[in-house]
Amino acid sequence: FLGRVQVVRPNGLQVLEEAAQSLKTPDVYSSEKATKKSKVHLFVSPSTIDILENKTKFLLYSCPLSTVSFCAVLPSSPKVFGFVAKHLAADTYHCYLFQSKKFSHVLVSVIGEAFRASQKTEDTRGGRDLIVEALRHKNKMLQRENSELKRRLSGITDHSC
Repeated sequence: FLGRVQVVRPNGLQVLEEAAQSLKTPDVYSSEKATKKSKVHLFVSPSTIDILENKTKFLLYSCPLSTVSFCAVLPSSPKVFGFVAKHLAADTYHCYLFQSKKFSHVLVSVIGEAFRASQKTEDTRGGRDLIVEALRHKNKMLQRENSELKRRLSGITDHSC
């Protein structure tokens, strides 16, 4: 795994080239850039791309396939490939870059196929509706937690007076 870089456009080889170049230049303000190449496990499922740290299996990033807008091998460096995904909470795009000695083209094909398959299933089940429902549920849970915390806080201030 080479790193994750915020990009301004959702697609195009130029975006990958710019992201790769950005990772080569040190930036003290960015914690997103990997200080050195790190081995990761890349899991591609029918709904997400998960990036796990090699030794601890800690989930570094999880990108719903519905947010992926571009995936390709870098023409200037055939061992490097990446994909661009929209950040769900913000209106920004991130480019995730990887290096593989032998499997760059294969991995890009796998991600592309998974993306096409996810588009077909989303068309049939309304994937956007699922995201909206998940956000509504999370909002409701947070509102309940907020009410409970307010109740506890008012109880504490009543006892201290």
